[in-house]
Amino acid sequence: MGATLRALRALVLLAGFYLLGVVLLALLAAGDYLLFRHAPGGLAAKLALISVLLAIPLVRGLFMLRAPKDEEAPGLSVTEAEEPRLWRTVRELAEEVGTRAPTRIVLTPDVNAAVSENARLLGMLPGPRRLYLGVPLMQGLNEAQVRSVLAHELGHYSHADTRLASIVVRGRAQILRTIGHFEERAESTAARERARQEEKNSRSEAKGKKTREVDTGHAGITYRLMAKIYIGYAKLYFRATLAGSRRQEYAADAAAARIAGRDATASALREIPVLDAAFGFYMRSYATLGTDAGLLPPRGEVFGGFGRLLDARRLELAGLHAELPTESSSPYDSHPPMADRVRRVEALPADRRADEAKGGALALLSDPERTSAALEDTVLVEEVRLFRRTADWPELLDGAMSAGLASANTPLHRALAFYTKDTPTLPALLKVIDDGRLWQLARRLPLSDQASAAQGRVFREFVRPTLHESLSTMALAELSARSLLRWEFSWERPAVPRLPSAPDGTETDLGRAVGAAIADVPDTTALRALLTPHN
Repeated sequence: MGATLRALRALVLLAGFYLLGVVLLALLAAGDYLLFRHAPGGLAAKLALISVLLAIPLVRGLFMLRAPKDEEAPGLSVTEAEEPRLWRTVRELAEEVGTRAPTRIVLTPDVNAAVSENARLLGMLPGPRRLYLGVPLMQGLNEAQVRSVLAHELGHYSHADTRLASIVVRGRAQILRTIGHFEERAESTAARERARQEEKNSRSEAKGKKTREVDTGHAGITYRLMAKIYIGYAKLYFRATLAGSRRQEYAADAAAARIAGRDATASALREIPVLDAAFGFYMRSYATLGTDAGLLPPRGEVFGGFGRLLDARRLELAGLHAELPTESSSPYDSHPPMADRVRRVEALPADRRADEAKGGALALLSDPERTSAALEDTVLVEEVRLFRRTADWPELLDGAMSAGLASANTPLHRALAFYTKDTPTLPALLKVIDDGRLWQLARRLPLSDQASAAQGRVFREFVRPTLHESLSTMALAELSARSLLRWEFSWERPAVPRLPSAPDGTETDLGRAVGAAIADVPDTTALRALLTPHN
């Protein structure tokens, strides 16, 4: 089936989605007509009320079937004057693919590349084209691999995928929006009902009356019912358009292998899932480390630091290339499983192009550091851009960890506050330990039924892990508050706390010091020594 016929089928299915709402309304109206003709008046009125309740979400859903606005993904649009080599590469590849080059190139903050086209008349007439290229993707691939990725995306243009597939994309977006509307209305109706019942229970409790269990199972049932009907149709639509979408991906892979080389295309496909996972880890563990403390990495490093992580962990990441996903992320994902795509590309004849363009893809940019900084200015929301910039990554780590420790609230903090009625601090806890009251305090910790019933040594073994973890955090928080703690920043491994040295100049072992403090015969000497540093 050609692209035009596939688009026509998608258009018919989309029209069916519109028609489904009209048919359901017609059935409800016909049912009401028969009820009033043949059923007793009272019963007919009650059933008609139910049909009205069912019709309300249907009418709302029909109003949701308007075309979504063409929203551009956030990114940095670059001109040919700003990035001449990147534009030249894209134009050359477009010529080799046999298609018209994009009118805009947008650099994005993710491990991805994509193309779009604002086609007219349901994709029959071409329109302005955009190419989206992720800077993190360029940080992790060499130039040959990025050329392969670009050739793949431009290959979609050559097969009219971006124009005719716009019908499919629009259909998917509208179906998902309508289902989401029904589910959102169901949740909001249930929330209102829950609030009403909780308020009623509060009034009853104030009057000394018995309260009832909150039950919202019936709230929003009509919206949930409509959502299930449309979900069934959505599955039909997605399955009908899935095969065509996946054929387009295979064809684009073949075009990329022909233009950029088999080995570059296969290696890029292997690399992308690894880069995607690594970038997620980087954003969670590094780039957003100081968010809660209102801190940002140095300018240009929010995304620029990803390259440093890749360089430091290259050997670690290399072992992940063979672990390709054998299943799609969803049964309705338009992309085939990555393992299948790689297998098809690697089965192509060797083309002796393995040594082409091995340099880093960032060389396609005029000034990668400037680009990273400009990308931050474009995609970060204003609230985040107002965060304080640190001078370097170690300062960011110190600030983030200090803020986190200052707000630490472990089970031991809460138990100590209840037990002593004072501010829970390390010195206060050490006094409790030295007074021989640690195990009395431990009874205030959250305990399982088995631990609560235990006595003597058995009880102490139950609570010791919680005590060790909480006391370690309290010790780090105290040292941080006294500016006696530093953190060792590393791209290769998790951050390591550096404690004050012992009197003999050796580094203090925090785990051993905490263990001694919560032993059967406690000794707080090592922990107290930490609070009195020796220069």
